[in-house]
Amino acid sequence: MTLNWWYPLTMQVSLDIPDEIAALMTSGGTDIPRAALEALALEGYRTERLSESEIRRLLGFETRMEVHAFLKEHAAWLHYSLDDLERDRESAQRMRARRQTPFAARERLSG
Repeated sequence: MTLNWWYPLTMQVSLDIPDEIAALMTSGGTDIPRAALEALALEGYRTERLSESEIRRLLGFETRMEVHAFLKEHAAWLHYSLDDLERDRESAQRMRARRQTPFAARERLSG
């Protein structure tokens, strides 16, 4: 099977939903295909099978912030470990030190 790079692979999924349940969902204004896609994305994220980037592509979001808002709205908290926190803390300390170096040099020269 030869695949062209410009032709993305997609999977078509079909669900059989009892008429009475479909009627209940659509009467409340629910877009059933979108709701199913969002449920798939949420479960994939919660089980760590989908990344934020994959959710962004799956749901057609343009930014990571849209993904974060979607996850927060559905109580699916970001995957952020103590190791992530430590790396962020170290990075912030390096950035702070870089910003302070030019100021300290200026103060020495003017003082």
